[in-house]
Amino acid sequence: MPEINSPNRPNIILILADDMGYSDIGCYGGEISTPNLDRLAGEGMRFSQMYNTARCCPSRASLLTGLNPHQTGVGHMGNNIEGEPSYQGYLNNRCVTVAEVLRDAGYRTGISGKWHCGADPEREEEGHPQLQRGFEQMFYFEGGNGYFNHTRFFIDRTAIEASGTDYLTDMITDHAVRMVDDVQNDDRPFFLHVAYTSPHWPLQALKENIENYRGKYSDGWDETRTARHERLKAMGMLDEKWEISPRDETVEAWKDAADKEWEDMRMAVYSAQVERMDQGIGQICDALKSNGVDRDTVVIFLSDNGGCAEFLCEDRDNSGVDESRVLPLTRDGREVRVGNTPDIVPGGDDTYMSYDTQWANVSNTPFRRFKRWTHEGGIATPLVINWPAGIAAHGRSGKISHTPVQLMDLNALCIDLGEGSYPSEFRGHEITPHEGESFRPVLEGNENWSKQRPLAWEHEGNQAVRVGDWKLVREHGKPWELYNLEQDRTEMNNLAKGDADRVSELAAQYTEWAERAGAGNWPPGPKGSWYFPGMGGDGIFTMRGHGHVIPRGFVRSAADAKS
Repeated sequence: MPEINSPNRPNIILILADDMGYSDIGCYGGEISTPNLDRLAGEGMRFSQMYNTARCCPSRASLLTGLNPHQTGVGHMGNNIEGEPSYQGYLNNRCVTVAEVLRDAGYRTGISGKWHCGADPEREEEGHPQLQRGFEQMFYFEGGNGYFNHTRFFIDRTAIEASGTDYLTDMITDHAVRMVDDVQNDDRPFFLHVAYTSPHWPLQALKENIENYRGKYSDGWDETRTARHERLKAMGMLDEKWEISPRDETVEAWKDAADKEWEDMRMAVYSAQVERMDQGIGQICDALKSNGVDRDTVVIFLSDNGGCAEFLCEDRDNSGVDESRVLPLTRDGREVRVGNTPDIVPGGDDTYMSYDTQWANVSNTPFRRFKRWTHEGGIATPLVINWPAGIAAHGRSGKISHTPVQLMDLNALCIDLGEGSYPSEFRGHEITPHEGESFRPVLEGNENWSKQRPLAWEHEGNQAVRVGDWKLVREHGKPWELYNLEQDRTEMNNLAKGDADRVSELAAQYTEWAERAGAGNWPPGPKGSWYFPGMGGDGIFTMRGHGHVIPRGFVRSAADAKS
């Protein structure tokens, strides 16, 4: 094996996409133009079985801390459930972030973009939670939850009022580049977390990117899924024997779809958002090269959950919109039109729309289900790792690893690369033992490495555990399903009825994990304590056809809360 002529402690850039599916980018079978990610993959490695935890907040908590999300206090979202420590809605004092560990190991630390891990109300005087939890440099934003109409930005500890319609993806990129350029003023290695909001709804993109995709999806979701599946198999990401899952049962065939031109535009805008993010990643890589640190930098890219099937209710009054979610007016005073209706063309700053179940089904090709489920479509993420002084030097460029790993293992990898020490005590508090297992040996050629602990998940009562090739999974309130993922990664052949002993064995392992991780029954807390009214009525965010309403809390509907 060749020697590695590089420092033992590389720079680390951890890039996280938001609500992007398994097969969207080019190096994972997608038709979206992502040349920069494709190059990073070609010179580095891809992982076919990397798993997140099905939803943005829990995934970020797990990635940052190396723990199961419930162990951090972020077992669901940012709502505080009194008396439920696993669901307090912000990182607790029994966890430590990768930024805190690497800062103490001598790294400069920065974050540009989304946080979504809550804020400890007892530490407000210390500034934003990013600054509380180990990041020295920060770019952050408030208001709007879109790409154009934000109200205020924060650069490190300085608040800046928004004055224009700069595109948020570009702003996250620009400040990440600024943090890379600071290598000139600091001889420490750096850890940089770039947390894009792209391609999370709303569908808002720059015209120059949208025009690259107008008409590209006129053949529809069925043909697009099929083409992606064939490319995934051809590139060796998927086994030839894994059939594509059927089109989601709530989605009609493309030939029967109404408003085809509008549907094409929805996916075109989504693709434009992904393309713009890839262009930003290219700018960050250019900054590494111009500063002479590209060889000694590990660049990691993944998504926080599977593609998102949420749509925006079109039969609602926009006048009562919660401005923490949707600003009712653009920066120049035009009304923001909320809803997935064909009479609204998506893409502009005066629209607020999502791409819905049919296109999320494409994003998650070839898997079943979506964000928030623990079937493969909700938890499988692309993972690209590029490290010239490590991966390339070991002759691993272009390789695909089929080793199953989770977010907490990625946390352990970063700490391993940075020679950090995960503490048993921090700031006077006892720290929950690390759950992650560094898979650095895989990057260096050891494909025999494997996790010692089972992989397990819980989100909104959706549960799963994986041991070896066997996965046990169920939707909230439904029976266990059993799959052999070596034979059937797309979860088509439920073996539960014919293998009751294995179901019982795996269910016991899930229960053991849940007790250790603090994953309780769903919903948490006493009856009636978990309904948080959304933006009018049952809330604006809904899973079409799946009976799931997502206001700003945990309830399926307001009627459920009253019953």
